[in-house]
Amino acid sequence: MQKYFLEVCVDSVESAIAAEKGGADRLELCGHLPLGGVTPGIELFRAVRRAVKLPLHVLVRPRFGDFLYSEAEFDILRREVVLFRDLGADAVVIGCLCPDGSLDRKRLAELCGLAGGMKKTLHRAFDLCNDPFAALEQAKELGFNTILTSGQKDSCEQGMALIDALARRSGPVEILAGSGVGPEVVKRFMRETKVHSFHLSAKKRLNSGMVFRREGVHMGLQELSEYEILRTDEETVRQVKKLLERAE
Repeated sequence: MQKYFLEVCVDSVESAIAAEKGGADRLELCGHLPLGGVTPGIELFRAVRRAVKLPLHVLVRPRFGDFLYSEAEFDILRREVVLFRDLGADAVVIGCLCPDGSLDRKRLAELCGLAGGMKKTLHRAFDLCNDPFAALEQAKELGFNTILTSGQKDSCEQGMALIDALARRSGPVEILAGSGVGPEVVKRFMRETKVHSFHLSAKKRLNSGMVFRREGVHMGLQELSEYEILRTDEETVRQVKKLLERAE
């Protein structure tokens, strides 16, 4: 029986430690997870590498928003892939699209070449592409090891049928179901699909330790409170991991 696999997405040392304690098989490290994730800082990478022993996959994404990058942004992507390769990341998580919604194969081929011996994940730019099955075949040709996808829906549960179809024809490429993953969703995937790999952040809201609070002032998105911190919940990771272990 194929082994089930659990990846946890984290954006702090505290979340990385919680994910490891909960039983994660590997980590995806990013910055600013509430915005969908961007490239993490170098010192965050180093701190997480010191704190945990799990394989560390690093998201390289210069900004929030679409995956159609300017020349300046793509130059940043190039440099960051090389940077994290040289820092010893286990994998790089990348994605670029053309204006018509197809994979930008030219740019992705260049980034994959710069990645060298690192493994490569095609991130959820895949969920905004115009033809997922064509993109799957192109990802194989480019040498990607993994595709992270919600099945081109807002959550992986909504996109389950497509994720299952991709998994059944993915060959050597790991199809990693993400967005909205939790114990109940994993149970359904295990019953109804051939998907064996799952990606979650297991976020919980922690109340700030601040006693004095200036309410009504936002440093960014108004729907995010300055007095809440999102962290990985160790117990949620543990629950999902136990489900996967029992099925093996």
